[in-house]
Amino acid sequence: MNVRDPLTGRIERPLDPVPPDRLAAVAAELRAMTPAWRDTDRGTPLSRFGAALAADDELLAALVADTGRVAESLLERQIVAGLIDRWVRQAPALLAPPADFPASLPGVVVGGDAVPYELVGAITPWNFPLLLGLIDAVPALAAGCAVVVKPSEVTPRFIEPLMRLVPDGLPLRVVEGDGATGAALVDLVDAVVFTGSVPTGRLVAQAAARAFVPAYLELGGKDPAIVLAGADLDRAASAILWGGTANAGQSCQSIERVYVARQVHDEFLALLVGKAAQVGLTCEGGPIGPIIAPEQPDVLAAHLADAVAKGAIVHTGGAIERHGGGHWCRPTVLSRVDHTMLVMTEETFGPLLPVMAVDGVDEAVALADDSVYGLSAAVFAATEEQARAVAARLHAGAVSVNDASLTALVHEGEKHSFRLSGLGGSRMGPASISRFLRRRAFLVNRSDAADPWWHATKG
Repeated sequence: MNVRDPLTGRIERPLDPVPPDRLAAVAAELRAMTPAWRDTDRGTPLSRFGAALAADDELLAALVADTGRVAESLLERQIVAGLIDRWVRQAPALLAPPADFPASLPGVVVGGDAVPYELVGAITPWNFPLLLGLIDAVPALAAGCAVVVKPSEVTPRFIEPLMRLVPDGLPLRVVEGDGATGAALVDLVDAVVFTGSVPTGRLVAQAAARAFVPAYLELGGKDPAIVLAGADLDRAASAILWGGTANAGQSCQSIERVYVARQVHDEFLALLVGKAAQVGLTCEGGPIGPIIAPEQPDVLAAHLADAVAKGAIVHTGGAIERHGGGHWCRPTVLSRVDHTMLVMTEETFGPLLPVMAVDGVDEAVALADDSVYGLSAAVFAATEEQARAVAARLHAGAVSVNDASLTALVHEGEKHSFRLSGLGGSRMGPASISRFLRRRAFLVNRSDAADPWWHATKG
């Protein structure tokens, strides 16, 4: 495989996967660091790491080179710095041992502590290389684990500048590699976190099962937005446009289908089309960056062709463009869509916004839930109460109310992925650190009885 420039399409260099023996040596090195790491003040080196990351322009330049985007890379770096700061502040209280309490047996007290996994492996995707490379690694480190991260082979440039920022004693390594590297990693760790596609997630889960280690999977999405009569249509159009086209739609929580009450459908569609038509590409001074992964243009083209062949109307965009050798797609609004079309049922991962009219809340909910995915969703209504009532009916792990794709910015809410969108404990919220801990109970007999009744045997 080769490292490709998403802006120009040029091959820059061959991928340089870490050899299996070196990967095993890295794992052994990290395991040797864990006793000291667990016994140290972990907040200080993590804070130093976060401060260095927030100020490092070489890391930012590498992220821009990896993805071809600037604004999102700046935001990504900012979010990761905030993520580290939040875990430094929250972890001590979350990791404090629980108070002893009396058991059901008289004289027996229950106590306990938490034991971090020694080594966690993270296999991460190309759409947000830094954020998704560290979103699980940081709480694992805060819990007392060592971590090795294998980012996507599509975006490896940020690895070297990131590793230069890791303080001495911080048991974090980020390695370059391909699918074979990720597969080898699963056999070397005590727990694995994976972010990516459903097919690859299945392979990771199977490998983890064979290795008898837990796997936490964050997979794909086909996020719906529902716009009800009475909603603020201008606000909804702006939010859905952002939710569907930020990072050129290359986000798992991107809005990929929109269901609008029939009585306001035409008005909403006109607003969305008008706003989308004003959004340009970064090569023209606009906000929409290039398509990062080399195979993704074919997916977008196939979804567009299928929709048009089945009667969809394209109002804006509608084509894969070449500029400077890279691939680009303008915000593309479609109408007259239905669930026979790929664009309404399969993950697109691009700035396509198909809009479908619905007759009432029940139909909107039924269509929103007509998916193998259940990552997140959005609901717009006249009141928060109305929107939350609809949100409570959706099979999705997080629902933005009168906004869209807030999970990209708000990480405090605990949530699970429904259906094929994931498996395992919540990646968000304070509880997410518990994924990297095993609970140990101490059952203490404080009874004064020399021989309590449960010791008695029939002889």
